[in-house]
Amino acid sequence: MLRVVATRGLAAPSKAKQRAVGPLAAAVLCGGRRRCQGSLDSSIALAQRAASTFAVPASALRRTAGKLKGGIARALPFRGLCSGSVEPREAMEYDVVIVGAGPAGLAAAIRIKQLGAVSGKDLSVCVVEKGAEVGLHILSGNVLETKALDELIPDWKEKGAPLHTQATRDVFLFMTGAKSGFEIPSWALPRTLDNHGNYIISLGELVRWLATQAEELGVEIYPGFAADEVLYTEDGAVMGIATKDVGIGKDGEAKNTFARGMELRGRQTLFAEGARGSCSEEVIDKFLLREGKDMQTYGIGLKEVWEIPEANFEDGYIQHSLGWPLKSDTYGGSFLYHMAPNKVLVGMVVGLDYKNPYLSPYNEFQRWKTHPEVSKHLEGGSCISYGARALNEGGLQAIPKLTFTGGALIGCSAGFVNVPKIKGSHTAMKSGMLAGEEVFAALTSQSEQSIALGSEMSSFEAVEAAAYQTSIESSWVWKELSLVRNVHPAFHWGLYLGLIYSGLSLRIFGGKEPWTFRNTSKGDHTTTGKAADHQDIAYPKPDGVLTFDILTNLTRSGVYHEADQPGHLTIKPELADWPVSKSYQEYAGPEGRFCPAKVYEYVVDEAGKPELVINAQNCVHCKTCDIKTPGNYIKWKVPEGAGGPQYTGM
Repeated sequence: MLRVVATRGLAAPSKAKQRAVGPLAAAVLCGGRRRCQGSLDSSIALAQRAASTFAVPASALRRTAGKLKGGIARALPFRGLCSGSVEPREAMEYDVVIVGAGPAGLAAAIRIKQLGAVSGKDLSVCVVEKGAEVGLHILSGNVLETKALDELIPDWKEKGAPLHTQATRDVFLFMTGAKSGFEIPSWALPRTLDNHGNYIISLGELVRWLATQAEELGVEIYPGFAADEVLYTEDGAVMGIATKDVGIGKDGEAKNTFARGMELRGRQTLFAEGARGSCSEEVIDKFLLREGKDMQTYGIGLKEVWEIPEANFEDGYIQHSLGWPLKSDTYGGSFLYHMAPNKVLVGMVVGLDYKNPYLSPYNEFQRWKTHPEVSKHLEGGSCISYGARALNEGGLQAIPKLTFTGGALIGCSAGFVNVPKIKGSHTAMKSGMLAGEEVFAALTSQSEQSIALGSEMSSFEAVEAAAYQTSIESSWVWKELSLVRNVHPAFHWGLYLGLIYSGLSLRIFGGKEPWTFRNTSKGDHTTTGKAADHQDIAYPKPDGVLTFDILTNLTRSGVYHEADQPGHLTIKPELADWPVSKSYQEYAGPEGRFCPAKVYEYVVDEAGKPELVINAQNCVHCKTCDIKTPGNYIKWKVPEGAGGPQYTGM
């Protein structure tokens, strides 16, 4: 049996809601630069949507409307929508639609506008973001290489980019036990792990800054709207996305706040959703983009941000570690960074191809913090933020074909993560820049006209920016990933052989060995072993000071979803019997352990009958369930826009 329940909601920060009102109102009121069909009806519906999502009084949005120049500067009547019929969606048209306001999506938007400014050929660009604000759904380590940023915005320092903590000391530890370990000398490490010249940052803060740079160039960014559906032409080309309908109750019936989603149509649509994006996965499957490529594999990254006493702070300190508490057959590692003014960023990445169904990545992370080489950095401090996110680990071999008629994949939607470095922001940005360049070239060479100049979508044939594939394969991104392509696959032999081979590959061969290891897995959900073949793991109870239970930490993520909406975590109909008959009976319910937000739990009644409970409100959008559930029985879909975590400082 399955029961989807609404747990006690974790309130979203009211300030975040208030800050989101302005951009949302601007988005729905159809300013003069936007091409909106049926603008008045669209404004009414979307303004209701914004008010419902953020609990914003109607008067507040009416006041905002009155201040807009070139838009509908009028008092909008708020009326109920008829729930007895489905209204057609309104549509807005752009030259380029970008899904996701992360580093790749914003880099692409900025590059397109930069080229337009230089050439005098303007293209309209829209970025849609499911987080209530740009950056609220962003989570990363993050030690940033500035190579791509240097190319995109050379004067980023003068423009106030939030890069304030440069790496000063780099330590790599091998932990052999709960209290033991040793430092690996720098001369024994490959150059690819050297962080000299890099910056310890909050990626969320960086993308917020990138968003301001993009908006100054004329990019329209709409946070709080979730891309729910890919739109296709009659010929099967991608022609944009539709945002999610809102105001639908758990029972599937329209509420009095019901509003249809908007169609955002584009001559080109760039998917920058991050790892395992739902729209990205759809187009990968539809256009067979993974044909001839390895299946993508993933890890789950868990992170906390701590504030510590000034006496314990070492500006720019970087520490990575391998080994304990993970066993040698589980791929993973950890990081610890000191970021000004007094923060310590700690986290662990666990490869989702692990075998033991009793393993809990969250509890391994909590246990790792008790090691003396970690706990000493947190002494006297307090945890202020927590989150989790899946990340790509398949490397070069798992990058799909990048282009298709009407669009392309960029950033982590494609998988440009340098796994040994635990870095992907610089490669994601560069992929967005290259895609932006080739999309600009394709659209401006197709016609002197553009939607920015007043043309309609129907005036243009769908094109494929195929040169983007060539550009990325000729770039430093491809070279960088090629040199480390055999590192992660080598760890399928276990930790020690993996370390030996990695050392030979990177130090002796320089990553240029004439062979390439392939991943033969059919997906991380296939690697989980049966419970009968593994031992249960007894994790220590959290102390509430250094280690925490999941629900306590979850309050630090700011996670929030509208309670009365259909579940966005669904069981695939053809696998309806899998949770109880397979996952629980044969695999001991691993989803209750790998989920970092306690979304999944099995409840056994008095008769001994198990029941799966899905606490969808807890979801932090990590996508791990879409990757790791036995049989791959869960389908992750976007919830209503603005729902999810509200990360700060991540």
